[in-house]
Amino acid sequence: MNNYIINNKENYDLAYAESTENPVKFWDDIASKNFVWEKKWSSVVNWNFDKAEIKWFENSKLNITVNCIDRHVKENPDKIAILFEPNNVNEKEKSYTYSELLTEVCKTANVLKSLGIKKGDRVCIYLPMIPELAFSVLACARIGAIHSVVFAGFSSEALATRINDCDSTLTITSDGSFRGPKSLNLKHIVDDALLKCNDKQKVLVVNRTQEEINVVKNRDFLLDDIISSVEDYCDPVLMDAEDPLFILYTSGSTGKPKGMVHSTAGYMVYTSYTFKNIFQYKENDVYWCTADIGWITGHSYILYGPLSNGATTLMFEGVPSYPDYSRFWKIVDKYKVSQFYTAPTAIRALAKQGVDFVKGNDLSSLRILGTVGEPINEEAWNWYNENIGKSKCPIVDTWWQTETGGILISSIPGVIPDKATFATKPFLGIQPLLLDDNGDEIKENNKVGKLCVKFPWPSIARTIWGNHERYINTYFSAFKGKYFTGDGAFRDENGNYRITGRVDDVIIVSGHNLGTAPIEDAINEHENIAESAIVGFPHEIKGNALYGFITLKGVPLENKSIKSEINELISKKIGPIAKLDKVQLTSGLPKTRSGKIMRRILRKIASKEFNSMGDISTLLNPEVVDEIINNSL
Repeated sequence: MNNYIINNKENYDLAYAESTENPVKFWDDIASKNFVWEKKWSSVVNWNFDKAEIKWFENSKLNITVNCIDRHVKENPDKIAILFEPNNVNEKEKSYTYSELLTEVCKTANVLKSLGIKKGDRVCIYLPMIPELAFSVLACARIGAIHSVVFAGFSSEALATRINDCDSTLTITSDGSFRGPKSLNLKHIVDDALLKCNDKQKVLVVNRTQEEINVVKNRDFLLDDIISSVEDYCDPVLMDAEDPLFILYTSGSTGKPKGMVHSTAGYMVYTSYTFKNIFQYKENDVYWCTADIGWITGHSYILYGPLSNGATTLMFEGVPSYPDYSRFWKIVDKYKVSQFYTAPTAIRALAKQGVDFVKGNDLSSLRILGTVGEPINEEAWNWYNENIGKSKCPIVDTWWQTETGGILISSIPGVIPDKATFATKPFLGIQPLLLDDNGDEIKENNKVGKLCVKFPWPSIARTIWGNHERYINTYFSAFKGKYFTGDGAFRDENGNYRITGRVDDVIIVSGHNLGTAPIEDAINEHENIAESAIVGFPHEIKGNALYGFITLKGVPLENKSIKSEINELISKKIGPIAKLDKVQLTSGLPKTRSGKIMRRILRKIASKEFNSMGDISTLLNPEVVDEIINNSL
């Protein structure tokens, strides 16, 4: 039996049993039969969670780009690897075959080498969602440089923090970026960031918007000036299995951003394996993940996972609202997309606009839908299922983290049934467990606990760049011998997991532990509510009380009856103890660029700590913070 393709329940049950009872044999089989290695490993896995030391496929040699590009060039050179849909509907789309992708990656790699970049050097990439972003990432991997992609919406301060933390010597950027009707001068942001960095920096600039830019002599280099003179082939540099592939910073919703380090071999094996099975990818499918490569979702499930499987992956430069809210569905129709993977935030925003924007677009090519980034509420799940999937497409509600590298809990279409608001079952090789506050395992079902994992998987992050002690303290110190996810979860009678939210989003009200996620789910069922966020604030009698920030669907913000309607709904769904003391209607909620609601900021506002907001420049919508403060209760 080839365990690489899991396409029925019996196959899953047998493979899952082997993957947990004999993980060494299981992963040895997956890795040896499905990838190209220059040298095989001396051991499959060595690990010690107490010291946070994890090694997979130790002493093996490989290059991930050979597995993502070269081997497919040999087998199917003319197959489309990357489709590029630009922001502007009037601009012509682009496509790159695997053969063309190899050439572009090699040329970019040779440009990097001409600028002195070598194996082990860190390269920051601050680019919009254009093909050069993919080429740059893969070019770094080609020559063994460690890439650190920074989402091209972060402020100069956030960029400088990341450049300094990883001691990068080269930043790849563009003159500007297009986002809906607007353009942004990225080079100006980079110039500003580098004022806060050491003087050994170089900048490589991609031409995208034709904006006028400042070119600093001996520091700044234009890609167009160099790339035409370099060779179109670059030998792949041999990497050790545990050599770092990339550093990716968490969004930093609490504290200083953490530079998560992912190594080469284990990450490749796991992202490839999860992509193939969770999205049930077939030879002629067109796969589309709407994320940005600046986030882990883009790394794992736009680039490395799809390309290692020889897939056709779509990159979209724009936003779902431009030129109008039909854009996503027009793209699905245009390219006959088979798998569509997006965030609940996007689904809720599109649902808020109604189904008229969906109508007139042929979505019959869709076979699988996916969600990522946060637990999806039932209302959004149902809208997605009925209006986009036409109740025929399984929905994979994937749970994972920047730290995990790949999906840990998800249904598998045709194998593990989906269930609204549930991530469902652990993926092969993943051994989750629920713990109570004392660290004791909760073995019964229909219980809530802290979600941990007791055995490593190949794509787990190896450390925090430059601070292994912080890595141990953050993920391995709470519960001895376990990886602590920081999330709570509910496990139902059938062993399906539902993520209940961050453990720090549990509020103790009158001695009762209240998770915010179920309360928000209840509120979001109201027909006039688009989105909600619940935080605690100090209360003289209760200790803490609940403050709700509510966004309505096109209903006037002064709607007076909404508070009582919300509390009635909460009482019905959860109980009177969960009722809100304060309800503030807002035009929007503060979010990171990846779509996460910044509850840290809302907690500060609710507690009237207006002077300790921290840096809000990296928010998707920093202007909403002032509005919320001005109208706070």
